[in-house]
Order: sequence, then structure tokens, then C-alpha cells
Amino acid sequence: MPPFDDLPAATQAEVLREYGPLPDVSHVHGVSHDGRLVWAASDARLVAFDPDSGAVRRVLERRNDAGTAFDGQHLYQLAADRIEKIDPASGEVLATIPAPGREGNSGLTWAEGSLWVGEYRTRRIHQVDPASGAVLRTIESNRHVTGVTWVDGELWHGTWENDESEIRRVDPVSGAVEARLRMPAGAVVSGLEAAPGDLFFAGGGPSGTVRAVRRPRRARG
Repeated sequence: MPPFDDLPAATQAEVLREYGPLPDVSHVHGVSHDGRLVWAASDARLVAFDPDSGAVRRVLERRNDAGTAFDGQHLYQLAADRIEKIDPASGEVLATIPAPGREGNSGLTWAEGSLWVGEYRTRRIHQVDPASGAVLRTIESNRHVTGVTWVDGELWHGTWENDESEIRRVDPVSGAVEARLRMPAGAVVSGLEAAPGDLFFAGGGPSGTVRAVRRPRRARG
């Protein structure tokens, strides 16, 4: 278990833009970015919108109740106790693997050949083999984990507990918290994805929105 007694001070997250509420979306679960469009998972559909204009460009009718990821070619979607590999052009499910937390999963991202899965109530992040679903390693947190994302070799995840949310950078080996961005009151983080331009896209849960949040650059000494 990493040390959580001496956490770094939280800084206020800078919300740059809010998208939505997205049409026919009551709750945003997962968020991903394919290099052009932002994908938001909501119950029975995946909605892709243009982050410049905010216009919806694609809709895939699929059951979705947690995180979304993109590996450069395929989408991955958490749906109850499984992870589905999806052709984004057709919406066809190409493969399915078991999800590590059964029905307690939350965030999902792709990095360096692995899927990374947030497990909400057990406060864990799992590195998962995308072919078999085998858990390769697990990182502990002290807050309920929502969205998970990797960017520039950094592991970040969202938290949502007692109607408060943060975006945290954590050590990918020990799980120790290195930085904390506190979201404004009422702005929860239900999904998380980093994108070019020093941005995070954060799912807004029951607001039906996605928020663009400035990602701070880490000082390199």
C-alpha cells in the first residue's frame, strides 16, 4: 500500500470548456479520444463529437456503463463484467475479454500495449492483458477511482467520492500521489482521457457533459 498520510496540496483545476449536455445522453460514463473526435459512453450508446465545434459526428448503439479506450485503431468499452473490442467504423464487437472488477469497473485507457482499468469501490487500477484479460499488476489508491489515462509517461486518474472529484497524477509503480487537481464544486469526474494541447477530457457523470480541463506540465529538473 503506498503512503497516503502526506498527500501533496491540491490545486484548483482549470475548466476551459464544457460540452453538452450531449443529445440523448443522461450520464457520461467513459471518455476517450481518437486523435480527432472525443468519444463519450452513455448507457446504450457511444457518442463521438468534434472538440473544436462540439458537434456530434458519430453515434454507435452499444451498451456502456463505464470506461472507454482507443488503441489507435479500435475502441475498447467496459460493459458490466467484460471489455469489448469494437470496430469504430461499424460498431461491430470484434472480441471480448473479462473485466477484472466484474461489475465494479470504472475507467479504461490504452498505453504501451496494455489496457488499464480503474476499479471504483476497491480503489485500484489494474494493468490488463488486452488479449486474455489477465491482470498483470495492480496499483492501490485511497480514493474511489473513476477515469484513467496515460500521457507523456505519466499515469493520471479521476476520483469521485462524497460528491467531490479530483484528477490525480500517481507514481505508476508505487501508486503514491504526486499531484492533485481539485474540480470545482459540483463538477464530478466520471471518465478521463488526455489529449493533445495539454488537455484532459473529463466525463461529467449525471450532468451529461464532458469538460475540457487544462493539464499541468510537470517540471523537469
